[in-house]
Amino acid sequence: MLKNKKQQKIREDHLNADNETLVVYNDPRHPIAEVYRTLRTNIQFSAFDRELKTLSITSATEGEGKTTTLSNLAVTFAQQYKKVLIIDADLRRPRVHKVFNLENRQGLTEVLVNQLDPHKLIQPTFVENLSVLPTGVIPPNPSELLGSQRMKDLLSLLKKDFDYILLDIPPVNVVSDGLLVANIVDGLLLVCSSGVVPTEEAQRAKELLVQAKANILGVVLTNMAFDSSKYYYYQND
Repeated sequence: MLKNKKQQKIREDHLNADNETLVVYNDPRHPIAEVYRTLRTNIQFSAFDRELKTLSITSATEGEGKTTTLSNLAVTFAQQYKKVLIIDADLRRPRVHKVFNLENRQGLTEVLVNQLDPHKLIQPTFVENLSVLPTGVIPPNPSELLGSQRMKDLLSLLKKDFDYILLDIPPVNVVSDGLLVANIVDGLLLVCSSGVVPTEEAQRAKELLVQAKANILGVVLTNMAFDSSKYYYYQND
Protein backbone atom coordinates (compact mmCIF):
# COMPACT_ATOMS: atom_id res chain seq x y z
CA MET A 1 0.00 0.00 0.00
CA LEU A 2 2.80 2.41 0.90
CA LYS A 3 4.55 1.70 -2.40
CA ASN A 4 1.32 2.36 -4.32
CA LYS A 5 0.84 5.70 -2.57
CA LYS A 6 4.42 6.66 -3.41
CA GLN A 7 3.90 5.77 -7.06
CA GLN A 8 0.67 7.75 -7.14
CA LYS A 9 2.45 10.77 -5.66
CA ILE A 10 5.14 10.58 -8.35
CA ARG A 11 2.48 10.42 -11.08
CA GLU A 12 0.71 13.45 -9.60
CA ASP A 13 4.02 15.35 -9.45
CA HIS A 14 4.51 14.74 -13.16
CA LEU A 15 1.02 15.91 -14.03
CA ASN A 16 1.48 19.12 -12.06
CA ALA A 17 5.14 19.78 -12.86
CA ASP A 18 6.49 22.61 -14.98
CA ASN A 19 6.49 20.50 -18.11
CA GLU A 20 7.38 23.38 -20.41
CA THR A 21 10.69 23.69 -18.57
CA LEU A 22 11.54 19.98 -18.74
CA VAL A 23 11.83 19.69 -22.50
CA VAL A 24 14.39 16.86 -22.27
CA TYR A 25 11.89 14.69 -20.40
CA ASN A 26 8.66 15.64 -22.14
CA ASP A 27 9.92 16.10 -25.69
CA PRO A 28 13.23 14.21 -25.99
CA ARG A 29 13.28 14.56 -29.79
CA HIS A 30 13.11 18.35 -29.65
CA PRO A 31 16.24 20.12 -30.99
CA ILE A 32 16.77 21.83 -27.62
CA ALA A 33 16.76 18.44 -25.90
CA GLU A 34 19.61 17.41 -28.17
CA VAL A 35 21.50 20.55 -27.16
CA TYR A 36 21.23 19.56 -23.50
CA ARG A 37 22.51 16.07 -24.29
CA THR A 38 25.46 17.63 -26.12
CA LEU A 39 26.15 19.75 -23.05
CA ARG A 40 26.12 16.62 -20.91
CA THR A 41 28.61 14.93 -23.24
CA ASN A 42 30.92 17.94 -23.20
CA ILE A 43 30.90 17.96 -19.41
CA GLN A 44 31.73 14.28 -19.27
CA PHE A 45 34.61 14.71 -21.72
CA SER A 46 35.98 17.60 -19.65
CA ALA A 47 36.26 15.25 -16.68
CA PHE A 48 38.08 12.37 -18.32
CA ASP A 49 41.17 12.80 -16.09
CA ARG A 50 39.57 14.09 -12.87
CA GLU A 51 36.56 13.57 -10.64
CA LEU A 52 33.50 15.58 -11.55
CA LYS A 53 30.64 14.52 -9.30
CA THR A 54 29.50 17.89 -7.92
CA LEU A 55 28.53 20.61 -10.35
CA SER A 56 27.07 24.03 -9.56
CA ILE A 57 25.17 26.13 -12.06
CA THR A 58 24.81 29.87 -11.73
CA SER A 59 24.27 33.01 -13.78
CA ALA A 60 25.36 36.63 -13.75
CA THR A 61 21.92 38.06 -13.05
CA GLU A 62 18.36 36.87 -12.53
CA GLY A 63 16.15 35.36 -15.21
CA GLU A 64 18.88 33.90 -17.43
CA GLY A 65 17.71 30.28 -17.30
CA LYS A 66 20.05 28.68 -14.76
CA THR A 67 17.35 26.56 -13.13
CA THR A 68 15.98 25.46 -16.49
CA THR A 69 19.49 24.51 -17.62
CA LEU A 70 20.21 22.65 -14.40
CA SER A 71 16.91 20.73 -14.42
CA ASN A 72 17.25 19.55 -18.00
CA LEU A 73 20.91 18.68 -17.59
CA ALA A 74 20.09 16.62 -14.50
CA VAL A 75 17.47 14.70 -16.48
CA THR A 76 20.01 13.88 -19.20
CA PHE A 77 22.38 12.41 -16.62
CA ALA A 78 19.54 10.41 -15.07
CA GLN A 79 18.58 9.07 -18.50
CA GLN A 80 22.06 7.51 -18.66
CA TYR A 81 21.06 5.42 -15.63
CA LYS A 82 23.17 7.55 -13.34
CA LYS A 83 21.98 8.28 -9.81
CA VAL A 84 21.49 12.05 -9.76
CA LEU A 85 20.67 14.54 -7.01
CA ILE A 86 19.69 18.17 -7.42
CA ILE A 87 20.36 20.40 -4.42
CA ASP A 88 18.49 23.69 -4.52
CA ALA A 89 21.07 25.97 -2.93
CA ASP A 90 19.36 29.18 -4.01
CA LEU A 91 18.28 30.04 -0.49
CA ARG A 92 16.73 33.34 -1.59
CA ARG A 93 14.55 32.47 -4.59
CA PRO A 94 14.22 28.68 -4.81
CA ARG A 95 12.53 27.26 -7.88
CA VAL A 96 13.60 23.64 -8.32
CA HIS A 97 10.75 22.29 -6.19
CA LYS A 98 8.28 24.12 -8.45
CA VAL A 99 9.77 22.60 -11.58
CA PHE A 100 9.26 19.08 -10.20
CA ASN A 101 6.12 19.89 -8.14
CA LEU A 102 7.67 18.89 -4.81
CA GLU A 103 7.06 19.98 -1.24
CA ASN A 104 9.47 22.54 0.19
CA ARG A 105 8.72 22.46 3.89
CA GLN A 106 12.08 21.01 4.88
CA GLY A 107 15.35 20.68 3.04
CA LEU A 108 18.87 22.07 2.86
CA THR A 109 18.30 24.71 5.53
CA GLU A 110 17.12 22.15 8.07
CA VAL A 111 20.07 19.88 7.26
CA LEU A 112 22.58 22.69 7.82
CA VAL A 113 20.91 24.39 10.80
CA ASN A 114 19.26 21.54 12.67
CA GLN A 115 21.55 18.78 11.41
CA LEU A 116 18.67 16.66 10.18
CA ASP A 117 19.46 13.55 8.17
CA PRO A 118 19.58 14.68 4.50
CA HIS A 119 18.54 11.24 3.29
CA LYS A 120 15.17 11.67 5.01
CA LEU A 121 14.55 15.00 3.26
CA ILE A 122 15.65 14.03 -0.25
CA GLN A 123 12.58 13.53 -2.45
CA PRO A 124 12.29 11.24 -5.48
CA THR A 125 10.94 12.77 -8.69
CA PHE A 126 8.89 11.35 -11.56
CA VAL A 127 12.18 11.09 -13.47
CA GLU A 128 13.76 7.72 -12.77
CA ASN A 129 17.15 7.99 -10.98
CA LEU A 130 16.63 11.70 -10.19
CA SER A 131 16.05 13.08 -6.68
CA VAL A 132 15.86 16.57 -5.20
CA LEU A 133 16.91 18.14 -1.90
CA PRO A 134 14.88 21.39 -1.83
CA THR A 135 15.87 24.50 0.09
CA GLY A 136 13.45 24.17 2.96
CA VAL A 137 12.70 27.28 4.99
CA ILE A 138 14.32 30.45 3.65
CA PRO A 139 16.94 31.40 6.26
CA PRO A 140 17.97 34.93 7.33
CA ASN A 141 21.65 34.12 6.72
CA PRO A 142 22.06 32.20 3.42
CA SER A 143 25.71 33.17 2.95
CA GLU A 144 26.75 31.86 6.35
CA LEU A 145 25.03 28.54 5.75
CA LEU A 146 26.39 27.94 2.27
CA GLY A 147 29.89 28.91 3.30
CA SER A 148 29.89 26.69 6.38
CA GLN A 149 31.86 23.55 7.11
CA ARG A 150 28.54 21.72 7.36
CA MET A 151 27.89 22.45 3.70
CA LYS A 152 31.24 20.94 2.76
CA ASP A 153 30.57 17.92 4.96
CA LEU A 154 27.14 17.46 3.39
CA LEU A 155 28.57 17.29 -0.13
CA SER A 156 31.24 14.84 1.00
CA LEU A 157 28.56 12.64 2.53
CA LEU A 158 26.20 12.69 -0.45
CA LYS A 159 28.95 12.07 -2.99
CA LYS A 160 29.06 8.53 -1.64
CA ASP A 161 25.44 7.95 -2.63
CA PHE A 162 25.11 9.70 -6.00
CA ASP A 163 26.94 9.66 -9.30
CA TYR A 164 26.22 13.34 -9.92
CA ILE A 165 25.12 16.18 -7.64
CA LEU A 166 23.97 19.39 -9.30
CA LEU A 167 23.57 22.55 -7.22
CA ASP A 168 21.41 25.49 -8.22
CA ILE A 169 23.10 28.57 -6.74
CA PRO A 170 22.09 32.27 -6.82
CA PRO A 171 23.30 34.71 -9.50
CA VAL A 172 26.83 35.75 -8.57
CA ASN A 173 26.43 39.41 -9.50
CA VAL A 174 23.39 39.74 -7.24
CA VAL A 175 24.50 38.11 -3.98
CA SER A 176 27.69 36.47 -2.71
CA ASP A 177 26.08 33.15 -1.72
CA GLY A 178 26.98 31.37 -4.93
CA LEU A 179 30.63 32.36 -4.70
CA LEU A 180 30.90 30.55 -1.37
CA VAL A 181 29.76 27.31 -3.02
CA ALA A 182 31.66 27.79 -6.26
CA ASN A 183 35.01 26.61 -4.95
CA ILE A 184 33.81 23.58 -2.97
CA VAL A 185 32.35 21.77 -5.99
CA ASP A 186 34.22 19.93 -8.72
CA GLY A 187 33.04 22.21 -11.51
CA LEU A 188 30.80 25.14 -12.39
CA LEU A 189 28.74 26.29 -15.37
CA LEU A 190 27.92 29.95 -15.94
CA VAL A 191 24.60 30.53 -17.71
CA CYS A 192 24.26 33.72 -19.77
CA SER A 193 21.15 34.80 -21.64
CA SER A 194 22.08 35.80 -25.18
CA GLY A 195 21.09 39.35 -26.00
CA VAL A 196 19.83 39.98 -22.47
CA VAL A 197 22.75 40.08 -20.07
CA PRO A 198 25.16 42.95 -20.86
CA THR A 199 28.67 41.88 -21.80
CA GLU A 200 30.13 43.72 -18.82
CA GLU A 201 27.81 41.83 -16.45
CA ALA A 202 28.90 38.49 -17.89
CA GLN A 203 32.56 39.51 -17.65
CA ARG A 204 32.10 40.65 -14.07
CA ALA A 205 30.52 37.31 -13.16
CA LYS A 206 33.45 35.45 -14.66
CA GLU A 207 35.94 37.63 -12.78
CA LEU A 208 34.15 37.04 -9.48
CA LEU A 209 34.16 33.28 -10.06
CA VAL A 210 37.86 33.32 -10.94
CA GLN A 211 38.58 35.25 -7.76
CA ALA A 212 36.59 32.65 -5.84
CA LYS A 213 38.82 29.96 -7.39
CA ALA A 214 35.93 28.21 -9.09
CA ASN A 215 36.65 25.54 -11.68
CA ILE A 216 34.69 27.09 -14.55
CA LEU A 217 33.90 24.35 -17.07
CA GLY A 218 32.30 26.72 -19.53
CA VAL A 219 29.55 29.18 -20.35
CA VAL A 220 26.06 28.12 -21.45
CA LEU A 221 24.28 30.59 -23.72
CA THR A 222 20.51 30.51 -23.42
CA ASN A 223 17.77 32.08 -25.55
CA MET A 224 19.81 31.76 -28.72
CA ALA A 225 18.06 31.59 -32.10
CA PHE A 226 18.86 28.52 -34.17
CA ASP A 227 17.73 26.88 -37.39
CA SER A 228 15.48 24.00 -36.34
CA SER A 229 15.48 22.61 -39.88
CA LYS A 230 18.98 21.26 -39.24
CA TYR A 231 17.41 18.83 -36.77
CA TYR A 232 14.50 17.81 -38.98
CA TYR A 233 15.81 14.30 -39.54
CA TYR A 234 15.25 13.51 -35.86
CA GLN A 235 11.52 13.66 -36.53
CA ASN A 236 11.62 11.07 -39.31
CA ASP A 237 13.30 8.03 -37.82
